[in-house]
Amino acid sequence: MNNWLIYALGFVAQLLFSGRMVLQWLLSEKSKKVVTPIFFWHLSLLASFLLFVYGYLRNDFSIMFGQTLTYYIYIRNLQLQGEWGKLSGWFRKFLWVFPFLLVIYGFNNNTYDAAKLFRNDAIPFWLIFLGSIGQLIFTLRFVYQWVYSERRKESTLPLGFWLLSLLGSGIIIAYGIIRKDPVLLAGHGIGLIMYIRNIYIRQNEIKG
Repeated sequence: MNNWLIYALGFVAQLLFSGRMVLQWLLSEKSKKVVTPIFFWHLSLLASFLLFVYGYLRNDFSIMFGQTLTYYIYIRNLQLQGEWGKLSGWFRKFLWVFPFLLVIYGFNNNTYDAAKLFRNDAIPFWLIFLGSIGQLIFTLRFVYQWVYSERRKESTLPLGFWLLSLLGSGIIIAYGIIRKDPVLLAGHGIGLIMYIRNIYIRQNEIKG
């Protein structure tokens, strides 16, 4: 596949990720509190689907690693909001197995081998490690959000989610600068502003 098509796919995914944050932020500004609209999780799942494919096509382990767990947390949040069951049964099954199907397809067609998941000749190990740490922190924000929501039995975005978002995004931006990856820079550069603003709104909400 041509590089420009791969980048286009990545930009569409990041546009969806950024779009969900902008809409969530605007609704939060209007409500004067941090809100978690249903479309946030629909857009999250679609964007994660596309970004997983983008990471696969770029043979970038840190991107795939970052999407795998959050992909299923998005599904869980749709379940908590009662939206998951509204999708057709065959489509839900496909979404559940999609990441595994993509990896199995890659192995069966000799697209890559196991070593390439952790090693890429174009990316030094320390840089893969840096990117993976950033993606791990970025992933942990949703693990934190998931545990927090499970305890409250409702889907919500707590203060810790935004703090982890800010830290993880900062590391990923550093990775993207060194990697010269415009998709990562565009997506996370916009996100930083909204993370800071949501932290401010959430703190005011807590104080109020």
